[in-house]
Amino acid sequence: MSMTTAGVLFVLSLVAALVAVHRPFGDYMHRVVAGTRSSRVERGIYRLVGVNPAAEQTWGVYARSVLAFSAVSLLFLYALQRLQNHLWLSLGLDPVVPHGAWNTAVSFVTNTNWQWYSGESTMGHLVQMAGLAVQNFVSAAVGIAVAVALVRGFARSRTGELGNFWVDLTRVTLRILLPIAVLGALALMLGGVVQNLSGGTDVTTLTGGTQTVTGGPVASQEVIKELGTNGGGFYNVNSAHPFENPTAWTNWLEIFLILVIPFSLPRVFGRMVGQKRQGYAIVAVMAILALAGITLTNVFELAGDGTVPQAVGAALEGKEVRFDVSNSATFAAATTLTSTGAVNSFHDSYTALGGMMTLGNMMLGEVAPGGVGAGLYGLLILAVITVFVAGLMVGRTPEYLGKKIGSREIKFASMYFLITPALVLTGTAAAFATGNDSTALNVGPHGLSEVLYAFTSASNNNGSAFAGITVNTQWWNTALGLCMLLGRFLPIIFVLALAGSLARQQPTPASEGTLPTHRPLFVGMVVGVTVVLVALTFLPALALGPLAEGL
Repeated sequence: MSMTTAGVLFVLSLVAALVAVHRPFGDYMHRVVAGTRSSRVERGIYRLVGVNPAAEQTWGVYARSVLAFSAVSLLFLYALQRLQNHLWLSLGLDPVVPHGAWNTAVSFVTNTNWQWYSGESTMGHLVQMAGLAVQNFVSAAVGIAVAVALVRGFARSRTGELGNFWVDLTRVTLRILLPIAVLGALALMLGGVVQNLSGGTDVTTLTGGTQTVTGGPVASQEVIKELGTNGGGFYNVNSAHPFENPTAWTNWLEIFLILVIPFSLPRVFGRMVGQKRQGYAIVAVMAILALAGITLTNVFELAGDGTVPQAVGAALEGKEVRFDVSNSATFAAATTLTSTGAVNSFHDSYTALGGMMTLGNMMLGEVAPGGVGAGLYGLLILAVITVFVAGLMVGRTPEYLGKKIGSREIKFASMYFLITPALVLTGTAAAFATGNDSTALNVGPHGLSEVLYAFTSASNNNGSAFAGITVNTQWWNTALGLCMLLGRFLPIIFVLALAGSLARQQPTPASEGTLPTHRPLFVGMVVGVTVVLVALTFLPALALGPLAEGL
């Protein structure tokens, strides 16, 4: 069987599995977020934090709850790293330097999980488990909670209430993320992923000393990492390490875990707004963009443009033999189409156009299917922009799901869309203007791509890297931390403000002039608007980087 044929079958099996679980898993998540009964454990948590689960919140209170929870999480994680030499299970490691602790704290709280360090030689077990792993759960739950709040804005009318953030956070964590993590960790352990607090990995060559770091809870961290939540692995090479991803079938499982929640969330959207076909339209947009990204990444890597790749038949540099080129390219596309950031190959070694696809996938706004929660609310924002453009074309007031999209709503949607490109392009320009681009391993177009990738990944809360650039400096850790922070919470504020504005409206009955938003025409329009907006924003930067290198 050829590598291309094997790659096609690999992708088709993923598609089949995602289609099979879309309805039952989506229905289960709908029951979780729309239910009214709380378990005994959940009621205990509410009493502990002083929350009334029956009290709903306006968008402003919901947003302040998100920000307050995230601020406390950031301070706790920062302190945990700075004090780790005084903590249990520190393994004798030194405290993390201030700018590194800031970057990591922001990274995990914003669901980015960008790593400037090697986890096994920098973080003790307590920091890994009580700090980083906890944030892998709750930061992902925050994204789902915000997406659910936006959907409630579409589903409700004449009210300012969007639910209760603390209830949403608790239920998503305990009923969705934890069960999948347990099942996924067991499956990965069966596949050979390590799960222990013993053993030893000699890192003398890495540290210059005689420090020996014990093997850690890799299986549980790996499955948390792959739930579409982050790219922070126990080992710096991430899912390319045989302890984290030993076989071809664990590679398949990890990609499935990356995609399963964001591809199932549109089902929740359709159920909550009372029109399942609306959910099918949203998942169709995700699927079209995702399949295009996966296909093109595979094509460019299998074509192997360049003298050496053509001589050996494919672009093999930076890829694990046990995964081959196609399955590595599929993993790279999946991780950049979501906000996962996990990698099983070295993106900096991809062909120029293959590397461009990993950049382009993130520049879409990670909506195909995007991160857990973030992908859904990002695509709904693009749907709002699409109906606004369509309304202008026919001279009618734009409507989406019976809600008018007026000047207030389109301002929120526009600000959401503009934040990330502004951070990416401003950060890239600042790196070159201040001379900090010199930490890139390459000059010319590829060097630009390395810098552009770093800011694209941070601002989109992805977490993956070209890795051909040294970012463990005070400037880089500070700058990327700011991009991660602003790229996460400014869009969330605008999403919740839009949700509040929509929830207060009185539904508008559909008429003959209403644009049907469940048909293939609308699906194609959203795809077109997404691609055009991204091209208008990022094409000049791509032309100077990967396109110039490829040509």
